[in-house]
Amino acid sequence: MKTVAVVFIISFAVTVGMLIWLIPVLRRACFQQSILEEGPRWHLSKSGTPTMGGIAIVSGVIIALIIGSLVFQFSVLLLCGVFIYFSLIGFVDDYIKIVKKRNLGLNRIQKLILQFIGAVALAIYAANDVTIGTVLYVPFYHAAVDFHWLYYPFTVFAVLGVVNAVNFTDGLDGLASSVSAVVFLFFVFAAIKIGHSAGGAMSAACLGACVGFLIFNHYPAKIFMGDTGAMALGGAVILLAVVMRLQIFILLTGAIYVLEALSVVLQINYFKYTRIKTGTGKRIFKMAPIHHHFEMSGMSENHIVALFTLITIITSVVAFIALLVTV
Repeated sequence: MKTVAVVFIISFAVTVGMLIWLIPVLRRACFQQSILEEGPRWHLSKSGTPTMGGIAIVSGVIIALIIGSLVFQFSVLLLCGVFIYFSLIGFVDDYIKIVKKRNLGLNRIQKLILQFIGAVALAIYAANDVTIGTVLYVPFYHAAVDFHWLYYPFTVFAVLGVVNAVNFTDGLDGLASSVSAVVFLFFVFAAIKIGHSAGGAMSAACLGACVGFLIFNHYPAKIFMGDTGAMALGGAVILLAVVMRLQIFILLTGAIYVLEALSVVLQINYFKYTRIKTGTGKRIFKMAPIHHHFEMSGMSENHIVALFTLITIITSVVAFIALLVTV
């Protein structure tokens, strides 16, 4: 518990310190957010806000683990490696958007291939690691379940789903950082309950970075995390779930991630289906991901963030109760 607190404080302090220095640097370098025209029109006022703040999140996490001498443990080193891998995918995407002036960054196939490589590597390693294996905890079920060969496609799907779902969630000031902070807090308590020291340290470091980033990212945001931060956080969430055998628990603690991703999938597929059937594409939501639907319905960004964070708190409490019953 003491290590968890120390790592949290260091990560928080480093992230805040990095952002105080980074925001003016990014502004001078014109590393600024471009807003897509198809988004809510009032978001155009956010154009010019510095982005790639995920650099500070990643730095806070890694430096906290290094100072705590935890990064030299193989289990923590593995966590850091995968965390950095997904953050680099986001960094390349941000770099192409900002420096190369291609607003969509990496195309969908390029992102998916890079994410798929990381997902497959993680699934293979985890399945063959004696401390992880193919066994998963199932909420409210009193015995762990061995998924055998199904573990591989299930984990790959979970990695791809969570990484992209967190990215979808990063669409309002403070939304992804607030929701993710609560999710990482769940993993802190889960790690303590299970006795997973590496998972506890990584969770605390990510929690500290999210809280530190939120100081500058709440509405009106002074900086955005960009894909650098969103993919790093998504990678961290699913990575922690994998090493602690809690992939299924993300359906509870990460219910907002699921809702955000599901809204996008439903919107796209319903539009395609109705266009084929009637010649005119129809939409289920006013705009997807679903946080934009609430915006278009008249809710303010602050109210949406508060609502989604409250929902995450409730679902995380349910997830932890389920863990107490399960483990």
